Amino acid sequence: MAATLVFVRRRGCPGLSAALQPRKWTCGHMSVRYASEAGRSKIEKVLIANRGEIACRVMRTAKKMGVQSVAVYSEADRNSMHVSLADEAYLIGPAASQLSYLAMDKILQVAKTSGAQAVHPGYGFLSENTEFAELCKKESIIFVGPPSSAIRDMGIKSTSKSIMSAAGVPIIEGYHGEDQSDQHLREQAGAIGYPVMIKAVRGGGGKGMRIARSEEEFVEQLESARREAIKSFNDDVMLIEKFVDNPRHVEVQVFGDQHGNAVYLFERDCSVQRRHQKIIEEAPGPGISPEVRRKLGEAAVRAAKAVNYVGAGTVEFIMDSKHNFYFMEMNTRLQVEHPVTEMVTGTDLVEWQLRVAAGERIPVTQDEITLNGHAFEARIYAEDPNNNFMPGAGPLLHLSTPPAEIDTRIETGVRQGDEVSVHYDPMIAKLVVWAKDRQAALTKLKYCLRQYNIVGLSTNIDFLLSLSGHPAFEAGDVHTNFIPQHYNELFPPKKGTSSEMLCQAALGLILKEQVLTNEFNLKWEDRFSPFASSGSRRLNILYTRNLSLMDGENKVDMKINYNHDGSFDIKIQDRVLKVSGELVNEGDVTYLKCSVDGTLCKSKLIIIDNTIHLFSMDGSVQLSIPIPKYLSEVSASGTQRAAVAPMTGTIEKVFVKVGDKVEAGDPLMVMIAMKMEHTIRSPKAGTIKKVHFKEGVQASRHAPLVEFEEEAESE
Repeated sequence: MAATLVFVRRRGCPGLSAALQPRKWTCGHMSVRYASEAGRSKIEKVLIANRGEIACRVMRTAKKMGVQSVAVYSEADRNSMHVSLADEAYLIGPAASQLSYLAMDKILQVAKTSGAQAVHPGYGFLSENTEFAELCKKESIIFVGPPSSAIRDMGIKSTSKSIMSAAGVPIIEGYHGEDQSDQHLREQAGAIGYPVMIKAVRGGGGKGMRIARSEEEFVEQLESARREAIKSFNDDVMLIEKFVDNPRHVEVQVFGDQHGNAVYLFERDCSVQRRHQKIIEEAPGPGISPEVRRKLGEAAVRAAKAVNYVGAGTVEFIMDSKHNFYFMEMNTRLQVEHPVTEMVTGTDLVEWQLRVAAGERIPVTQDEITLNGHAFEARIYAEDPNNNFMPGAGPLLHLSTPPAEIDTRIETGVRQGDEVSVHYDPMIAKLVVWAKDRQAALTKLKYCLRQYNIVGLSTNIDFLLSLSGHPAFEAGDVHTNFIPQHYNELFPPKKGTSSEMLCQAALGLILKEQVLTNEFNLKWEDRFSPFASSGSRRLNILYTRNLSLMDGENKVDMKINYNHDGSFDIKIQDRVLKVSGELVNEGDVTYLKCSVDGTLCKSKLIIIDNTIHLFSMDGSVQLSIPIPKYLSEVSASGTQRAAVAPMTGTIEKVFVKVGDKVEAGDPLMVMIAMKMEHTIRSPKAGTIKKVHFKEGVQASRHAPLVEFEEEAESE
């Protein structure tokens, strides 16, 4: 018996039309049964063939609709958030995605075992896999996505370009032919003219994509793109096209149903990227006129209708400085950055996906879709921007976020105490904000980024703050070469920590010591005893101690005088600052409220693993407590006798052997880690003494990969 659907309006973005406000569906049963009219199917339970934040995102909407959710997980994800959020969860294999999240037979078996009528693939993994969509159809399981024919046609870039050209969608000309020999591809690149873009025809997400700026580097870039394409898509067929310098990356959200309807939900600008992957997105695109916006949308709808598209899809365009735009590719899935579109249109695209997959029509017409306000999404990654955005992994020892509100969304799949796994994408979360206009939304974004505090691994949060505060970004002058063009401003020479922040760190450490002293019930007059603290001496109840902190590689010495009134005089070089304050606990968070030379300050204080972390509205500071020499170890990365692994990963290719002579910068090995290919290059010129790893073997972070002959000392 079908459950009765009761429509209950929930709060949406301010000013949105009633037709587009998100709705909450309340049911009298555990699941929703759609009305049994022609062409509709029943979805009571959906399997999410994915992990992390997108799996959690789909589950929340399914729960809102009264649809049960089924999770699948690898051994590495046994205790992950998406497993705990699901109504049911099934182990499908070891950590390697090829043996778990890409194992189609295992996932379909779970769908049948659990009784799920539909599979939502999320993004990545199997979301754009033609074979998987066809297998779902064969097993009478609803694939929440487009028909396999659309995935196939749009997934092969050469085919998609032909279809788009026939549909009247502007394209960039290039070579999309069958002759894939190195020589022929190099000839085509020369005919097109350098620089050229080398792309895997089944590519996406920046994988299997390289830029060749000259004929001399073409073959090296081609081979690298092929290797990554094989790993990501099991296909190394390439296309060559003209590379447009400093273009904008503008994409349009489209949606189609099984009744031949298609609409566009305006554009997103995703121009600012690193490693050909997006890092910050916004909707609508800055500076785009209503006329260009309409033309973009209409072109995207023509693209969708040309392949009989069903569900959520994204048509990506390259836009030049004169706002001419050209088809780049179509992502036949829900896009990572879809929340910014939801924020400015008041829609729930996952709900639309599930309803359209069940046979319903798109709930609105094109004329009913209105644009309201402005939204940003910042992708928070476990990576080191100062080391070429090298992805990382590790535990989230501390994780606190801005509060989730009607205009602020935290899309994540991790919690404090979880670990960012080396086996998967290093994304920690997506921070999404909305406001009435671009400037207000940008102000909100920067405010929320300062409230996003993580300890345990390197993140790009400080870089996102620097990026979002750059004058060119604030002006909307964005393009895909934004980071290289403004590199010096985005990565200024590191300055030493200010004396004021050093004082805050010292005060925080002292107050923490006092808290620990209180736990041993010592009297006040004994707290400053040389036996209770690592200081020097006590005279007339005043106490003086020396304290050293490491500011990066620099050691900072401080002399601290304890005063009768509970304040401190801290001397750093020739400057003395008067400091006082207290620790205040707010929930699980400790704040340091203090006065430094009369200036009031408030910072979040976290002391973990011999490191003091301070987070404030002015940014973050990390200072470490020096470790005695007899306890310290020499870092493998500090020696020039070996090239070391920048992270844990699998050695994909080895270019050198014992006895080879190399120059500084020569490629030594290729490592696959965090779903990316990384070329390990020689740190110096020399002769190879030993190669520690073979192809296909996993290397741990900082493990020596290649060892050099010791250099003879000059006489």
